[in-house]
Amino acid sequence: MIDVKSGPWRIDRVDETGSTNADLLARAAAGEDIAGAVLIADSQTAGRGRHGRSWSTPPGSQIALSVGVSVGAVPSAAWGWLPLLAGVAVVDAVAEVAGVTAGLKWPNDVLAVAGRDVSAPGAGKLAGILAEVAAPAPVVVVGLGLNVSEAPDPAATSLSALGADVHRGPLTEAVLWHLDARIEGWRSAKGADAALAADYRARSVTIGNRVRAGLPGDRTIEGVATDVDDLGRLRIDTGAETVTVSAGDITHLRAVTP
Repeated sequence: MIDVKSGPWRIDRVDETGSTNADLLARAAAGEDIAGAVLIADSQTAGRGRHGRSWSTPPGSQIALSVGVSVGAVPSAAWGWLPLLAGVAVVDAVAEVAGVTAGLKWPNDVLAVAGRDVSAPGAGKLAGILAEVAAPAPVVVVGLGLNVSEAPDPAATSLSALGADVHRGPLTEAVLWHLDARIEGWRSAKGADAALAADYRARSVTIGNRVRAGLPGDRTIEGVATDVDDLGRLRIDTGAETVTVSAGDITHLRAVTP
């Protein structure tokens, strides 16, 4: 079981659950105020990803947690920044505690990769993030799974596989500290503040890459990911037009040579 200091959070820990996100959402639906709540699980048997994807993790192999974020003071159009700022928090915590360089694949993956070459040896998914709106309160549940000693997927990687020997307790504390700082800045600015936007761009391995985007309605586009906008949406230059993507599956094709 992970032992962490609570700081500004109200932390609950469980040995095993299906999904920490699902549990917090259920608590909100039952009438509990989950703003500021954190649920940490030693093992997840039905972890949740985008588009209903799920996975399981052996006990002690991941940091699996979800937090409830009060969003009532922030325009809903800016809520899309929450998974992005959570990614920045994870990247910074991993660098600080584990000494591992990671980058951000839009919109919700943390990759173990230095620079923007996602095909480099050792590159792989280190963490995934999922944000879901809770009902009825204006709260968003942000969940993350960070691979520490083992990866749930052969295409992914872990801190141990990258040579880092870390304990989950200090790393979890660092993740929560960075997450709180980023959320407070975002909430104060009622969206992405200048520091968050700049830090996200600096840590992105999608910006500058040629990508394929699978969009709603079975539409697919290819082009160069050039930036994220003020709402956290990805801008892709197809050569014929610039498309702003708010949701979709992104595949990195190759880095663009300057």
